[in-house]
This record gives sequence, C-alpha cells and structure tokens, in this order.
Amino acid sequence: MKEITSKENIVFEGKVIRVQSDEVILPDGNVATREVVVHRGGVCIVPIDECENVLLVKQFRYPFKQEVLEIPAGKRELDEEPFETARRELSEETGCVAEKYDDLGSFLVTPGYCTEKFYIFLARGLTYYQQHLDDGEFVSVVKMKLDDAIAKVYSNEINDCKTVVGLLLAKKLLDEGK
Repeated sequence: MKEITSKENIVFEGKVIRVQSDEVILPDGNVATREVVVHRGGVCIVPIDECENVLLVKQFRYPFKQEVLEIPAGKRELDEEPFETARRELSEETGCVAEKYDDLGSFLVTPGYCTEKFYIFLARGLTYYQQHLDDGEFVSVVKMKLDDAIAKVYSNEINDCKTVVGLLLAKKLLDEGK
C-alpha cells in the first residue's frame, strides 16, 4: 500500500538538510500531510587494526550537548559513491588508510520522517598517517579492543545507532572468519 505525493512544500533549505511538508494521497483516498527531512545520506566505517582494536572518534554533538563516542562517519557529497565517502571520511577523521574494505550493508536511520540512509564498511589493514579534519570539526581518536567497545554497547555507554549497528555487524563478520 503506497502513499502518492500530490504536493511538495519546502519549508527550509539548509547546507545539510531540507525540510518539507508534503501533501499525500493515502491508499484509502484521504489526504494527509507528511513532514520530511531530506538528507543525502552518509557512510560509517568500523576501522579494525591487526590486534582487533577498533578506532572510534569522540566529538561534541550539539543536539545532545555532550561528547559522543562513535565510529568514523560522514555525509556523502553530491553524487559521491558510498565507498569513496568511506575512504575520505576514514582518512579525514582518523588519519588512516585501509587496505581492505568489507561492505556491511546499509540501514535507514529514521524512516518515519527522514530520507537519511547510512552505508556501513569494515576497514582493515590500517596504515596510520595524520588526521585532516574539516574546518570547525574537532574529533579525538579513541582506540580500544573491539570486545570492549561491544561491552560498552551492551552497557549503553555507546548508544549512537550507527556505531551500535556497525560494531555488531563487524563483530559478526569477524567471528565468522571472513
């Protein structure tokens, strides 16, 4: 059962998002309003070194007024392929380049009101260089054992959804020996 867009109304156009208040025709013929945040999506990377350490980043997240421990991630540039975003963001945020990437899939962040979709990659065979953050970006790298990061997921010390999903998918793949 599908809803058909009959009218799009842009409420706000920013650098990262667009907010719309659209009119839709419901399957029963009635009309309703759908508020939508349009976002081009992003990529997250689970970088694992040869000792099964994961590189996480800690950064202040303004909406929650606190530092959050996360896997490296970033938004896709216009027409940028997810793999290219992954390589770029890993290098920018951690200063690392990876020899091997595994595609762990994708997930819809908040499908009830947002078009944002995240692609997840496992990065292995890391070579360390130097961070080169974007202007206004302040990120510190935190290295810990993957199992310790998973324990922080279960204790709710790590509660960022892309990080939770990424760590659990990476752990599953690694445990399967792939």
